[in-house]
Amino acid sequence: MSDDVNLDNLWASLPVPSLVISEDDLIVGINPAAELFLNASVKSLTGVPVLDKLAIDAPLEEALARVRRNVSPMFINNVDVSGGNAAPVQCNIQLAPLQGQEDSVLLLMEPRHIADRLGRSHQVKKSARSAIGMAEMLAHEIKNPLAGITGAAQLLSMNLDKDDLELTDLIVAESRRIVALLEQVEQFGNLRPPARSSVNVHDLLDRARKSAEVSYGANMRFVEEFDPSLPHTYVDADQLLQVFLNLFKNASEAAGKDGGTIRVRTFYDISLRLRRRDGTGGALPLQVEIIDDGPGLPPEIAQDIFEPFVSGRENGTGLGLALVSKIISDHEGWVSVDSVPGHTVFRISLPVAPKDAD
Repeated sequence: MSDDVNLDNLWASLPVPSLVISEDDLIVGINPAAELFLNASVKSLTGVPVLDKLAIDAPLEEALARVRRNVSPMFINNVDVSGGNAAPVQCNIQLAPLQGQEDSVLLLMEPRHIADRLGRSHQVKKSARSAIGMAEMLAHEIKNPLAGITGAAQLLSMNLDKDDLELTDLIVAESRRIVALLEQVEQFGNLRPPARSSVNVHDLLDRARKSAEVSYGANMRFVEEFDPSLPHTYVDADQLLQVFLNLFKNASEAAGKDGGTIRVRTFYDISLRLRRRDGTGGALPLQVEIIDDGPGLPPEIAQDIFEPFVSGRENGTGLGLALVSKIISDHEGWVSVDSVPGHTVFRISLPVAPKDAD
């Protein structure tokens, strides 16, 4: 971009995907955020026609010509943009001629899902907190009577014939199913702060994968794409393990009996920061993506999938993803999802462990 080190640093630090496009619509500059967005390297993108690498639901070629002709910036809001094999992302696009090089155009893409989902995360957290009071009440008022019902059914079964045994077995099975549901709801009542420590996120992912492979994920193929240089994160290991288990289970159940592939990817991205409760900024550079090739989320609930009791499955409780959102929020992290049929990506962003963490 420039021989000036400060300008190079500025270009590399831009948090939004950015490209410089030459007069003949070739990519001649790309920042790290755009490399991640397009899932390609500078070397493979430089000199390539921008329309070959970037799919925008707008007349980009006409927009570039207009910017050059008028020598003035142009804004395109709320358009779907995709690159590589990623699902389309709604973005606001800014185009501007480069000073001194008016035939070259600077293209900035601001993904809307970041701002939109960060705003929704506060609503999701509030909804989860509202569910806590109900969870505690249900657990206390229902689990104890259920234990009595289960015990009574088991006692009755000792003196019944085979036909009647089916009824008591049904009572016991359904009672245990309700207890399991209540135990899941009960987790919302856990208000203790996370017991954080320095944790290798790859160790937790490995444990979650092994657990999934011998149970609900036995019909799934796991593919790991780990960044071995990733530093430790600062989390409650048990709680983050629960997050990964829930996401693996969600992907496995979506795939159904035929199975599918779960791709687990980790990488480092400095572009995302969240404001903490005390007003300071918090970087979330550690990224974990869990990608499945299932049918995708139903469009009518995709925006609310982290809300309690929202589920895309007929017998789903709608609690697994809500619990994921609560745990990540309690760690001051961020979770998002992009979903189209055949490609659903859950992305978790986490902080780096401080140097003095145990």
